[in-house]
Amino acid sequence: TPIMEGIVNLHHDLMFFLCIISIFVSWMLGRTLWHFERKQNLTPLSTTHGTLIEIIWTVTPAVILLIIAVPSFSLLYAMDEIISPAITIKTLGHQWYWSYEYSDYANEDGEIINFDSYMVPEEDLEKGQLRLLEVDNRMVVPINTHIRIIVTGADVLHSWAIPSLGVKCDAIPGRLNQASLFIKREGIYYG
Repeated sequence: TPIMEGIVNLHHDLMFFLCIISIFVSWMLGRTLWHFERKQNLTPLSTTHGTLIEIIWTVTPAVILLIIAVPSFSLLYAMDEIISPAITIKTLGHQWYWSYEYSDYANEDGEIINFDSYMVPEEDLEKGQLRLLEVDNRMVVPINTHIRIIVTGADVLHSWAIPSLGVKCDAIPGRLNQASLFIKREGIYYG
């Protein structure tokens, strides 16, 4: 999804800043240990304040945090944005399974499409299936379509999440939460 691409890009940008800062701080620490070792500097300076350096080491981290905050906030707001969905799927979390309802569509009999999705027991797994991730009825959604997922819980708190799509939504009984998806590639996504 574009959201997950944004998360990955933000991670790479933050790692760049982290590496530069780590190298600079390590260099400063090594330089300080080398130049202010007792054998190198027999008479220490009596300077106790350096106004310029104190301003620099206060303002520089603040500027770095602002540079990091701008793309981070734009990504956070993009995650909550719901763009007129073509499909709305209601997701209801039960204690050991999920129920899905495609309320925008009906089957041949005119009934709303809904089904339960149970985890496949370990003894029933076939070769190549993933333990604790395979289900008997998968939720199927189209690609290149805006999808709204409405999530709630029937009994206890649940977490409806698909990490590879960059979506996580809590299922709380008595409360409706929503998430949006725009899947760019077809595939099987586990969560």
